[in-house]
Amino acid sequence: MENFEIIKDNHEILAIIIRSNFSTEEVKFFTPDDFSQQLGYMHHKKGKKIRPHSHRPLTREILFTQEVLFIKNGKLKIDLYQSNHSFHSTHELSAGDAILLASGGHGFEVLEDIEMIEVKQGPYAGNMDKTHFEGNA
Repeated sequence: MENFEIIKDNHEILAIIIRSNFSTEEVKFFTPDDFSQQLGYMHHKKGKKIRPHSHRPLTREILFTQEVLFIKNGKLKIDLYQSNHSFHSTHELSAGDAILLASGGHGFEVLEDIEMIEVKQGPYAGNMDKTHFEGNA
């Protein structure tokens, strides 16, 4: 199994999975610069200093919600769907894995009791934020 996967439907990135065993001696970003969520891995040696900084106010247009899940413990099955809601593939995540859900659709099945952290853009738009559809049940 790769220590990271970029899952595509033609040229569209559906998801990026970073496995718990991923490691590199550098900074690696997995996402294109135009994604509304940027997902990267950073490895720095002791003593490295990152200059203090703040982020400037900048208006951005976000058309689709992208979310990142960090699996603390347990096991999760994720079904990925193309933008037209047709099934694409299934993936399992375990403790320490992370996934960026970038486009298309997704459904989950908890395979073992799970704790996970979700990060996505806000503010949450309630019922306007999601379209439910019949999946690969």
